[in-house]
Amino acid sequence: MENESFGQKVKRKTVSFFKKFILTLVILGIAVFSFLYWGTYETGIMAGKVLRISEKGLIFKTYEGKLNLETFGALKGTSPIAESFDFSVETSNVEVIKTLQDVALSGERVNLHFKKRYAQFPWRGETRYFVTEVERIK
Repeated sequence: MENESFGQKVKRKTVSFFKKFILTLVILGIAVFSFLYWGTYETGIMAGKVLRISEKGLIFKTYEGKLNLETFGALKGTSPIAESFDFSVETSNVEVIKTLQDVALSGERVNLHFKKRYAQFPWRGETRYFVTEVERIK
């Protein structure tokens, strides 16, 4: 390497720099994707009646649902305001899907425990809200 010309040194260092730069970009890309995919922005509970739970999708099959929140007005005798909450369920969570189907048919009031993700991906669901547990209200 001692009798290496100036041009060869520059070429070697440039190639080395670009390899390190590309590797850094790949690692950064993986870190950002992982954060957006598995990161949880919010956790909480929504109460209401499940209006529907259905499997959707042409290529990616996902489970989507709608919860009627039944918000009541402050004045006595007023009708409830129909507000809804759209959610997704991961297809691997078979027990939650079965419970949601049961309560949608029975019309009973439930508490849905959910996680809100930072980003939405088409193979996961149509929303950023994912139900993790269904609590039946007796």
